[in-house]
Amino acid sequence: MQFFHSLLLLCLVLLTSAVKYDPAKCEVCITFLTKFRATLDGLDNSIQSDHTKIDTVLRKECKTTQPKDERFCWYIGATETSATGMTQMVTKPMSFHKPVEKICGELHKKDASICDLKYEKQIDLKTVNIKKLKVKDLKKILEQHGQNCKGCTEKSEYVKKVEAIAASQGRSEL
Repeated sequence: MQFFHSLLLLCLVLLTSAVKYDPAKCEVCITFLTKFRATLDGLDNSIQSDHTKIDTVLRKECKTTQPKDERFCWYIGATETSATGMTQMVTKPMSFHKPVEKICGELHKKDASICDLKYEKQIDLKTVNIKKLKVKDLKKILEQHGQNCKGCTEKSEYVKKVEAIAASQGRSEL
């Protein structure tokens, strides 16, 4: 019986440590809410202190976001297609100026997948060594610039296409 209790306690400790909140890993939440806080700071004080008005501003902000931010908005229930409704976990703390990191920590407790969202890394074509990029990254660059490489079978073919894009953006040395 004592073995069973010890095993149960060990499992409980392992489970609670596995889902521990780390602000460094909650990139999208912290970035989006920091930008949103800056938006609120530019508004009237009556809006900043009323969580229902903040909710309205949040929903409006979520309509004009980039894909990862839009996914975050979906998770907290600030989009029309959201299945959940956790916006009050954001708007109420925002109304009394709770730090963004703490708000994200509370959201993480409710839904750990919120902190799994990551922004795609941005590649600077003016400074990166194009030949050392992975084919996946080369394809992503081509897609971002509205081009494709049909019939490309070798990495060198992708590299030539991306180098042409880089040259058109003002990269002098290839």
